[in-house]
Amino acid sequence: MKTLYLDCAMGAAGDMLTAALLELCPDRDAALAALNALGIPGVEYHAAPAVKCGITGTHVTVTVNGAEEDEHLHDHAHEHHHEHDHEHHHEHDHDHHSEHHHHHSSLHDVSHIVADLPVSETVRANVLAVYRRIAEAESRVHGVPVEEIHFHEVGTMDAIADVTAVCLLMERLAPERVVVSPICVGSGQVRCAHGILPVPAPATAQILQGVPIYAGDLKGELCTPTGAALLRQFAAEYGPMPAMTVDAVGYGMGKKDFPAANCVRAMLGRTAQTGDSVLELSCNLDDMTPEAVGFAMEALYEAGALEVWTLPAGMKKNRPGVLLQLLCKPEDRETLVRALFRHTATIGVREQLLRRHTLARCVQTVQTQLGPVRRKCSTGWGVTREKYEADDLIRLARERGCSLEEILAALP
Repeated sequence: MKTLYLDCAMGAAGDMLTAALLELCPDRDAALAALNALGIPGVEYHAAPAVKCGITGTHVTVTVNGAEEDEHLHDHAHEHHHEHDHEHHHEHDHDHHSEHHHHHSSLHDVSHIVADLPVSETVRANVLAVYRRIAEAESRVHGVPVEEIHFHEVGTMDAIADVTAVCLLMERLAPERVVVSPICVGSGQVRCAHGILPVPAPATAQILQGVPIYAGDLKGELCTPTGAALLRQFAAEYGPMPAMTVDAVGYGMGKKDFPAANCVRAMLGRTAQTGDSVLELSCNLDDMTPEAVGFAMEALYEAGALEVWTLPAGMKKNRPGVLLQLLCKPEDRETLVRALFRHTATIGVREQLLRRHTLARCVQTVQTQLGPVRRKCSTGWGVTREKYEADDLIRLARERGCSLEEILAALP
């Protein structure tokens, strides 16, 4: 299986991811030319060799109307050159600082720009999904509606260039499986328009919920909101590098120098068909109401269970009962056992280790005439399957007063 592994031991930013993926392309000049052919207004991509701690990689810069962004503003908001300890100037609503002389774009404005790009629907959907993820994170952090979020750096042409480049290069490389290492986010504090904030920045922390992250030994912001959103968009799983035959290695360099090599390392190669080990926990229940069993199942999912199900069972003394079973990762054993004892009436939990074979899974956001719809994609073992997210279909059906069949018929 074609697998991409992203080593984020020094965090991630849009320009670093762009450079790392560009290095993986067999014809880098052609890939760079394809980026410059996008026609993003005023934008031009530049790639040059860069050395960090003795390692040679690529540093990508973007100029807008001939000028590099931080030639005018060294404290660039979320990223481009990934200074790590830069200031943030993301804004919401209309209370922005005019002295920055920067455009502030809404998600609606970004959508119009992206709609005109000569890219596939998949790339366009991925770009918009990344921006929506950032906007939703900023919305939760600032307590304002998504519609009132205005991007500072994240809405400018150079940042659109970063996000679009990563999405386009991912399509060009076409990995079937994307694995991301635990992400180093840095530590300390960062200055922004709202004051001094902890690292990771609140939006970054929001985006990376549910993802393994760590601070590391370096002070400063190592993972930007845009870098975090791009990783979340494409990662199918997080963890150490899987056993793989590596065909290409790319180093995407940041601008600043650290004691450690400031780069994202990307490895493209082949892995065996995916599979892993899971635990099956089970218990018999004969003295709980259906409502209590249903609540217990919800609590088990919240505690980290991968799957939860019940089967009818004949119990002692001829009592009808329920066999409650779940799958979980081995490292979640203790949490799930505690949850079973807390939320059910059982006095014993059985455990067995299972080996399972799975398809590599990812979720894409597809732009349709009905609006954005998530689509689950599964590949491997010689098959490819796609299925729209049921929750999105139900939402659209309710909004339009249609049946699910009518919604499905209207989707591509």
